[in-house]
Amino acid sequence: MKTGLITSDSYKNHDTGDGHPEKIDRVTVVIDNFKKLNNKNLIWKKPAKFDESYLLNTHSSKYIEQVKQSFPQKGFTFLDGDTVVSPGSKDASKDAAGSIITAIDGVENREFKNAFCAVRPPGHHAEKEKAMGFCIYNNVAVGANYLLEKYKYKKVAIIDFDVHHGNGTQNIFYNNNKVLYISTHQYPYYPGSGSNKEKGKFNNILNIPLDAGTTSEEYLNAYENVLDKLKEFKPEFLLFSAGFDAHINDPLAQLRLNSEDFYKITKRTLEISKLFCNGNVVSILEGGYDLKALQDSTKRHVDALIEFN
Repeated sequence: MKTGLITSDSYKNHDTGDGHPEKIDRVTVVIDNFKKLNNKNLIWKKPAKFDESYLLNTHSSKYIEQVKQSFPQKGFTFLDGDTVVSPGSKDASKDAAGSIITAIDGVENREFKNAFCAVRPPGHHAEKEKAMGFCIYNNVAVGANYLLEKYKYKKVAIIDFDVHHGNGTQNIFYNNNKVLYISTHQYPYYPGSGSNKEKGKFNNILNIPLDAGTTSEEYLNAYENVLDKLKEFKPEFLLFSAGFDAHINDPLAQLRLNSEDFYKITKRTLEISKLFCNGNVVSILEGGYDLKALQDSTKRHVDALIEFN
């Protein structure tokens, strides 16, 4: 079987303004690279329209209405200090959430073995009732809740290797025994959450805080704790919050991973997950702000997904 690549042109309409790090080029370089490589093991797909009730499993109706009202006719609106929306953000944010639903359906319907969603805006900082850190809807949380409701899974794991802690995802699933959330991240750092004391109501949160300057070797050693927790939880489906800003060249953080490390992280996780997940894996893009690093790292991440087929 092959790997799904879910993306949509609507990301280009999410204009965040000049100088904003979460810019249109982030997805363009990723997509253009995969087009150039023309790998026959990729199945390209656009996000389908989805029932808005699936957003309501993750965000409050009040918040969803607030977001809808925020999209301007022209210019920009700020949902928080660094989360900007423009007229085209409406379709882009809907497609970003829709991409993970389309990817999950594709895996469930055996269209492809696993999938990567190359979309923006990212999602893991968006809380149940709050936009934050470039994120509008929490895409990966929408996916996890979709798995619970539509496909009746009892155990879903989210692994978040973005350099920033996914406070939103933790917030949404803190009291949910069906979802395991694991995050490796620079700490103390934005957004301030993610200490190893934050464990969730059912010991379903594992935070692995890392010092600025953490090397590849130190990171990969720490990642063994992720794999141990996965083995203990035995998820039936695995979601990646795939941020690539732990790369040494990334301007927004100070970890020291290289592009090859993202291949190793992905491969190790897939090898463990096949024991209980049957290869049910969907990944969605979060951060990553050095364009060349992002291009190379996403390729190696997807290489590992393809090899696993």
